[in-house]
Amino acid sequence: MNKKVLRLIFILTTISLIAAMLTQLLWVKVTWEHEEDQFDKRVEVALKTVVNHLMTSDLPITVESSGSNLVFLLEHADLFEVVQPDILDSLISVEFNSIWKKKDFIYGVYREMDSLFVIGPFQGYESELIDSPHQISLTCICKSQGYLLSVFYPHQKNLILSEMIILPVMSGLFLLVLIVSFFYTIYFIVRQKKLSEMKTDFVNNMTHEFKTPISTISVSSEMLIKTAVSENPEKVRKYAKIIFEENVRLKNMVERILQIASIDKGDYNLRMNSIDLHEIIKTCVSNFEVVISEKKGKIYTDLKAELHIITADKHHLTNVINNLLDNANKYSGEKPEIWISTKNSEGRIEIAVKDNGMGMSKENQKYIFDNFFRLQAGDIHDIKGFGLGLYYVKTVVEAMGGSVFVMSELNKGSEFKIFFPV
Repeated sequence: MNKKVLRLIFILTTISLIAAMLTQLLWVKVTWEHEEDQFDKRVEVALKTVVNHLMTSDLPITVESSGSNLVFLLEHADLFEVVQPDILDSLISVEFNSIWKKKDFIYGVYREMDSLFVIGPFQGYESELIDSPHQISLTCICKSQGYLLSVFYPHQKNLILSEMIILPVMSGLFLLVLIVSFFYTIYFIVRQKKLSEMKTDFVNNMTHEFKTPISTISVSSEMLIKTAVSENPEKVRKYAKIIFEENVRLKNMVERILQIASIDKGDYNLRMNSIDLHEIIKTCVSNFEVVISEKKGKIYTDLKAELHIITADKHHLTNVINNLLDNANKYSGEKPEIWISTKNSEGRIEIAVKDNGMGMSKENQKYIFDNFFRLQAGDIHDIKGFGLGLYYVKTVVEAMGGSVFVMSELNKGSEFKIFFPV
C-alpha cells in the first residue's frame, strides 16, 4: 500500500469519524430539547390539574389554618376564600410526585402586581419563582386580583438527564469504541506497511546473501570439471575448500533463518543449566579477535563481576554474545573498537557490549529489536544481514529470564546491556 492510498484512507476515516461524532452530538442535543419540551408540558399539565381541583374545592379557610395574622388574611381575603394552603400543598405534592417520585421542587403563590408572595414554601427562592417558566394564573378562581401559582425546579437539568441518561452513556461508549477502533486501525495499517517493507528488505538481503556463495560454488564446481584443473591436485583442493567453506556459510545462514522461525513459534528448546558466563564471553571474544584484527580493530574485555554463574542455555547464550559482537563489528566501520564488560548490581549480573560505530537515532531505537528491522547506512547492501540478530537476542534473553536495553547516539556508538539474575 503506497503512501498516497494510506493518506487517503486516513483522511476519509478521519472525516467519517468527525461526522459520526457530530451526528451523535446532534442526536443528543435534539433528544435533550425534546425531553425539555416534555418536561415543560408535564409541569403545565400538573399545574392545570391543581387549579382544576382548587376550582372544585369549597372548603373554607380559617385564620388558624392560614398561619397568618389577621391583617394579612384580610388583605388577601379573596384568595383565601378559594385557596386553602394545606389543600394546595397536598394537591401539588400529589400531582408533582406522580410525575417524579423525588420531591425536588419549590412552589409559591404571589401577587402579580407587586410580586408579594402569599402561600407556599417560597423562602429564599422568590426571584427564581418569579422568573420561572412554570406558572399559571389563578384568575379563574380569584378574579379580584392577579395571583400566579409558580413552580421552580432547582435541579431541572439533573431530572431531565436522569430521564435520558442511557442515551448519552450509549453515545459516549459508541464514540469511544469508534475512536479506539479508528486509532487501532491506523496503527495496524502503518505497522503492517512497515512490516511489509521490512520483509521486502529481508527478502532482498537474503537473496543477495545467498547469491554470493551460490555463485562461488557454481564457479568452483565448473572449474573442477575442467580437465586442466581436475588433473592438478593442488587446484582441486583449492576449489574443494572454497566449495566447502561456502557450503558451511550457506548452512549457517539457513540455520539462522530456521532458528528465528522456531523462535517465532515459541519453540525455544531451552536447556537451562548453571554456566560460567565469563567462560562463554572469553570464548566468543577469542573467536572474534581474528575478524576484528582483519579490520585493524581491537576488542577489550573488562570482566569485573564476582558472581558470574548464571542459569541459562549455553548454546543460546553463546549465540546472543556472538550476535552482539557481530552487530558491533558490522556497524563500527573501519578500525572498530569494541568493549565487553560485566559487573554485579542489585543481585544481577550486567553484560555490556559497547562500540564506537555509527550509533542510531532515538526513533530507530524504538524498532531495533523488531523482526527484520535493519539500520541503513546508505545502499541496502552496505551492511550485510537479515535484520534478525537483535530480535533473536531480545527474544531469547527474555525467555531465559533476562532483559536487554540499548543506549545509543548518532555517530557516537551504541551500548547494549543485558541483565540476568545471579
